[in-house]
Amino acid sequence: MPRPVLLDNHSHAQLRVHTGHSAALGSQLMHALAVPDEFRSLQAHYPIVFQKTADGTQFQPVALFGLQEGENLFLDPKNQGGLKGWDAHTVPLSIERQPFLIGTDGEQLLVHIDLDSPRIASDGTGQPLFLPHGGQTDYLERISSVLLALHEGVARSQALSAALQAHQLLESFVFDVELNDGSQGRLSGFYTINEERLQALPGAALEALNRDGLLLPIYMALASLARLRDLVERRNQQST
Repeated sequence: MPRPVLLDNHSHAQLRVHTGHSAALGSQLMHALAVPDEFRSLQAHYPIVFQKTADGTQFQPVALFGLQEGENLFLDPKNQGGLKGWDAHTVPLSIERQPFLIGTDGEQLLVHIDLDSPRIASDGTGQPLFLPHGGQTDYLERISSVLLALHEGVARSQALSAALQAHQLLESFVFDVELNDGSQGRLSGFYTINEERLQALPGAALEALNRDGLLLPIYMALASLARLRDLVERRNQQST
């Protein structure tokens, strides 16, 4: 159970955080929230699809890391990839920000930290958050900017979801998987953008999407679907 508390340089002066990626650190995830402003960088590595929110009224974009629950095909125990323990050069902001969260006090945004996260270092290793005299480390400065970008990105995601629904551009899809060993599976439960309906939109609708900064992330999400085959190849490689 998460235990978020407000971060401060007195109570948490000695706190350190593990920044790598592994199953033990909670990275064994099939997908994670993605926000429109990062679609350009994420689409080079991950399929970007949509899933219904918990209340079933909206959709949110997610980057896929695996083909089934609890599978992350980007975990890299030998650390041969671009990031420590992760075989890609970028991760979604929602992954990078862990174990930090953003809270509000009126209009003020505040940084919180989950003290029950496995990323909290208890052995003196990990990244420090504060300098000896109380200032923030470069790492914590980066986390603050990540949280702000994620906070603003969620609002953009909601605008994107609303536009896609208004134009009836989202459709459910299934992706059948056949591995080299002959085993089969199916990815389902997600939604993607109907390219034919997008192309059929009148010019005024496309202009409005472009003016609102939503057309580029739409095309980035469509382009990212080529990465579905990459997930299959990763599964094949890891099965041998």
